[in-house]
Amino acid sequence: YMCAQLSLSLAGLQLDENLEQMQQGTMMRKVKSKNWKKQRFFMLQDDCMTVWYKSKMSGRAKSAFSVSDVETVREGHQSEVLQSLAEEFPAECCFTVVFHGRRSNLDLVAGSPEEAQCWIQGLQRLVEFVTTMDQKEKIDQYLNYLLFPLDKDGRMNFKEVQHLLRMMNVDMNEDHALQLFKMADKSETGTLEGEEFVLFYKALTQRDEVLELFQDYSEDGKKLTLLEFVDFLQQEQMEVNGTDELAMALIDKYEPSDTAKARHILSIDGFLMYLCSPDGSIFNPEHRKVFQDMTQPLCHYFISSSHNTYLMEDQLRGQSSVEGYIRALKRGCRCLEVDCWDGPNGEPIVYHGRTFTSKIPFREVVTTLEKYAFRATNYPVIISIENHCSIEQQDIMAQQLKGILGEQLLLTTIDGRVPVQLPSPEELKGKIILKGKKLGYLEDSLNGLADEMPEQEDMEEEEGPEEQLKLLLHVSCQFSLQKIKQSLSKEFSDCIIYCKSVPFSSFQHSRSHYKPYEMSSFAESKTRKLIRETGNEFVRHNAWQLTRIFPSGLRTDSSNYNPQAMWNVGCQMVALNFQTAGAEMDLYDGLFSQNGRCGYVLKPSFLRDTESVFSPENPESSGNNSPLILIISGQQLPKIHNKKEGSIVDPFVRVEIHGVPADSAKQETRYIDNNGFNPQWGESFQFQVWVPELALLRFVVEDYDKATRNDFVGQYTLPLTSVKAGYRHIHLLSKDGTGIPPASLFVHIQFREVPTE
Repeated sequence: YMCAQLSLSLAGLQLDENLEQMQQGTMMRKVKSKNWKKQRFFMLQDDCMTVWYKSKMSGRAKSAFSVSDVETVREGHQSEVLQSLAEEFPAECCFTVVFHGRRSNLDLVAGSPEEAQCWIQGLQRLVEFVTTMDQKEKIDQYLNYLLFPLDKDGRMNFKEVQHLLRMMNVDMNEDHALQLFKMADKSETGTLEGEEFVLFYKALTQRDEVLELFQDYSEDGKKLTLLEFVDFLQQEQMEVNGTDELAMALIDKYEPSDTAKARHILSIDGFLMYLCSPDGSIFNPEHRKVFQDMTQPLCHYFISSSHNTYLMEDQLRGQSSVEGYIRALKRGCRCLEVDCWDGPNGEPIVYHGRTFTSKIPFREVVTTLEKYAFRATNYPVIISIENHCSIEQQDIMAQQLKGILGEQLLLTTIDGRVPVQLPSPEELKGKIILKGKKLGYLEDSLNGLADEMPEQEDMEEEEGPEEQLKLLLHVSCQFSLQKIKQSLSKEFSDCIIYCKSVPFSSFQHSRSHYKPYEMSSFAESKTRKLIRETGNEFVRHNAWQLTRIFPSGLRTDSSNYNPQAMWNVGCQMVALNFQTAGAEMDLYDGLFSQNGRCGYVLKPSFLRDTESVFSPENPESSGNNSPLILIISGQQLPKIHNKKEGSIVDPFVRVEIHGVPADSAKQETRYIDNNGFNPQWGESFQFQVWVPELALLRFVVEDYDKATRNDFVGQYTLPLTSVKAGYRHIHLLSKDGTGIPPASLFVHIQFREVPTE
């Protein structure tokens, strides 16, 4: 009980009736399908941060999740599984726990509406609490999580403390640990309790590198006066504007002592809180909001784009789900793909054609778009339609799009005139734009005219030998490999306005025959060939017309290509499989982490000029910043789950630059034996970057293993132009792209101009 009270007091959370009932536990049904519905006993742990659930039969703990892993809770039949069981279970008893990242949702059915509301309201309260925590509270939560399994009487002897240290990923010298233990044991009972353990933890987590930095600017070594803090902000953090006001605001925000705050003084605790906060992050806080010009033509932006958005797994047998669209839209994706085929009962369906992936009704996809399209950002959504439907079902598609989306669906040009260039994201706010084949020209449909047949079929994703090979390997011989040309429905064709799909012949042909509202799609291999052979022409082409890139058909495992080469020539819609974690999606998330995560990033000026001389293979420096990166230390790196019991990580850091070929580079620190808690590297690297506007900076922490492949620990990727100089914390992300507080790196970054000869 004492331990629970310590936990709640540290976290600043007060128990209410819902949380108390959740701690007593509730029997609910966990459902995965119409046929998989099993009773599980769910119980909120004493720390109020972890939920365990176990089988009714065995009583053994089956699984658990942390509240910090939960993104939201949906009430009622708001998942495909619960919708399919709507007749069996009333909506007021149902809810869905949605997790961050790629973890599957948890669909639950409570025994009564009251029990459902208890868990819905309780979880919502806990999620809100966790999301508003500051860094100190997150560290306290981490401490509570470690404390709970050890001792329920709230006391810890030295043996238990040693066990805790191993759980915290630190292999500490026994004599040093005992010295800290005795120092904290003020009651001299041979155990630590309550505030004694907090004292031990503070001594354990003392940051020598931060203290040294603090003392460099503090005359008495105990505090920073306002002027001393201003000196630090100007000389180290490269803050130049309004530093007096900034220093005052930061002291007011992060200094825990009211007395020090009143005297405009910053203590070491306040200094550390500042460095660990978003204001002390490597990411420029100004770039967390929309800060770029959003009034330029669509083709002047990189646009967050997903491939086969409906798939949750592989391309052959994986599950199709509207959850794929929800997840992509929530993370700011602005170009989604929909593969449409004739379905039963005259209703079009969405799936990966000629494979064994599951199918979803087109109507459900459109309903999901209407609901989630503008949750994350109000900038336009482009729906890339791969149309395999008959004319009859194309008419149904058009009717469903117009009926469900209403005013959101763009059905004419913004001013009723034929465009001479594409409109801007600002002009298209709140609009859903269809990309697909179209009968004739936009001019014709604006005048009420249209050809009976499309001028030429755009083969899209079935254009090359890779796709044919995929069909030969995975599709029964009853399917013909010959593409059957199909007519277009006029009703559907009229819905295509600014993104008419056209086949690509050459850049010269596009320039002389195509309009700004027409666009082509390229497989990754064709794109790489064009970049190698005609890089500058590709840059000029992308300055006036949209381009979409998609993964090879041979990527049946939903793997991804590196998108950087495509961005280097200005390709706007570089589509990746969002469901697949890895370095490629890290780069993607890194690029689109700026500009308020709105899904649109303004391309550099040399990629927006139709007469540009820029080529990524021979870059002409448009800036000459050369960053020097000093990696000082790491804090509380997570343990590797598949490592043997008691194993401690041996961490090292790899720093990568991704950009034009001349800029791409990586360097690594040494590894540190048995210390994932507070490793210190103190190593510096220098990178020369010729085109910083296209460069991404990626930090990767791995666990060194000389016998097998190194294990991934965490990473963080951001645009080089969003990097703040000075002493900065990097809050690491998991392989899934979600936070893993309080794991971080502490770095010092300087930008130096390379002298020109």
